Amino acid sequence: MSDVFVNKVAESGIVTLDLENYYPKADVAVFDMKDYLFLGLILKEKDFRQSLKDLDRSVFENKIVAITCSADAVIPMWAYMLVASALQPVANEIVFGDEARAKKEILLRNIKTGIDVQSFSDKRIVIKGCGEIAIPEEAYIEVTKLLRPVAKSIMYGEPCSTVPVFKKEKASTTSSGSKD
Repeated sequence: MSDVFVNKVAESGIVTLDLENYYPKADVAVFDMKDYLFLGLILKEKDFRQSLKDLDRSVFENKIVAITCSADAVIPMWAYMLVASALQPVANEIVFGDEARAKKEILLRNIKTGIDVQSFSDKRIVIKGCGEIAIPEEAYIEVTKLLRPVAKSIMYGEPCSTVPVFKKEKASTTSSGSKD
């Protein structure tokens, strides 16, 4: 007697969504304002503008640029604007914050703009858990917010071992009448 192997996971109609596919692909280069401060505390406008003119922009070419200041200094808002203006022609993206914050911001943007929500309408979805890249909590929250209005169900983990997160309630087919 030969038993036929049936892949119940494949036949279940479950769709797996891997958030790693939305993780930023470009490298991140950090532009730290502290490197341009006089005595590590003061931004001198004339010197700062000259430093930006002399800046080797190739370091930031085709990268996500994270603009930050790791020194405890007061940086005028226009200084951040000058850096963004100088680097925009060569950078893929420019964000405020350190490398981790930049990756998180781009990941969230990619999820919001890259997922075709309607393609998951009335589907059973598993948001993939473990992977090669550490996906921040905010990404799981964002994808849940996006898909909950359209999904039949949302689960976390792997198709063979999931944790239920959301299940659309079935519409009631019976009418309940009140007796007077």
